[in-house]
Amino acid sequence: QTVGRSTLRRALALSSGLALTGALNAGAAEATHHGPAPNESVTTSDLVRVVREATDRFHDVDVAKREGYGLLFGCVSGDESGAMGLHFVNLALVGDPTLDPTRPEIVIYEPRPGGGVKLIGADFIVFKADWDALHPNETPQIMGQLLHLFESPDRFGLPDFYTLHVWAWKDNPTG
Repeated sequence: QTVGRSTLRRALALSSGLALTGALNAGAAEATHHGPAPNESVTTSDLVRVVREATDRFHDVDVAKREGYGLLFGCVSGDESGAMGLHFVNLALVGDPTLDPTRPEIVIYEPRPGGGVKLIGADFIVFKADWDALHPNETPQIMGQLLHLFESPDRFGLPDFYTLHVWAWKDNPTG
């Protein structure tokens, strides 16, 4: 229950922080964290395939909206990474410290001429305190891909969190 309340406060802070700053930069209740078994080899292309299968229905942004994703801010860009698209956030998933490659906390769209959007990827996020409470001394990963720590203080006013962008629907030469 403590993790739940703490996580809810962080999810609300995320919503507020993202709405105020207008940007999110790239940088569990379950006992597992979707990493590979000790003798299993997982490649980046495996993760991209899983994310594509899980997000294919979100090519229609209205489907994403019906499933709880909402645009909290405009087009995101990072100091080093350039434009990263429109981030539609599912606060219920952000509030859950479980990482699941089939349920991204954020889906990312590219604005199109004329006002439409094109699905380009997904972002996974978990607050460090929530992760550490369930998985002490472990860096979170999804299918063998380590998440990146985004430390506070940050421009969002958020506590430390881990994040991983997966460019499942658009090539990204920098990963």
